[in-house]
Amino acid sequence: MTARIHATAIISPDNVNIGKNVTIGPYSIVEENVTIGDGCILKAHVLVGARTILGKNCRLFNGAVVGEIPQDLKYADENTETILGDNVTVREYCTIHRGTTDRWKTTIGNNVLIMAYSHIGHDCIIGDNVIIANSCNMGGHVEIGEFAIIGGAVPIHQFVKIGPHAFIAGGFRITKDVPPYIRASNTPLTYNGLNSVGLHRRGFPNESINLIKKAYTKIYRSHLNVSQAVADIKKNMDITPEIFEILNFIKESSRGIIRG
Repeated sequence: MTARIHATAIISPDNVNIGKNVTIGPYSIVEENVTIGDGCILKAHVLVGARTILGKNCRLFNGAVVGEIPQDLKYADENTETILGDNVTVREYCTIHRGTTDRWKTTIGNNVLIMAYSHIGHDCIIGDNVIIANSCNMGGHVEIGEFAIIGGAVPIHQFVKIGPHAFIAGGFRITKDVPPYIRASNTPLTYNGLNSVGLHRRGFPNESINLIKKAYTKIYRSHLNVSQAVADIKKNMDITPEIFEILNFIKESSRGIIRG
């Protein structure tokens, strides 16, 4: 089926590739050098900025802005990009900005839900199957791992990393890195146990969940500091893929992990 484009929509004549069965609603704007995958739906008053790629079956709701220039004073209109994977839902009045010369692109994975009024800054990397609730605002260079869930009205400091399968309660500010598999809440943000419900839903066996819990007990519930806990885990625990993920996340953390 050919694309259905409303008469009031404005499509740049410069290198715009529109897939099959695409719908572009009233007063939407598609700028130059854009690719829109098969089955995408752009509702009313959507802006898709230059050098944006939308995967298949993405849905951009009323007033969404995807691929606009970054809010970075150093940006000088370099050829940076915004890339969305397949099955991404961007709800009303969200803003997603293209990258800068730091990473050259802002990347959203597959099957991501971004709820209304949220902002994803330049050079962010959002993994597959992430859920970002209403009115979350993240600075540039934020990284969120797969299956993480961010509660509503959460501000995320630039350069923060959030590990896969983490759950952040709504309304709490994130200024340090949040390790994988955990729940986090309180002010300042602290470890609040495992995201056990999420892990069970995603098929993690009890043995793996128990090992993850044992590792975080050493990190957050013992007399050891983080460096000592890591050394103890390496010495005394099996390094399963999940434990390796935790240790590597701590090793790669630039802002330091949240407290217990």
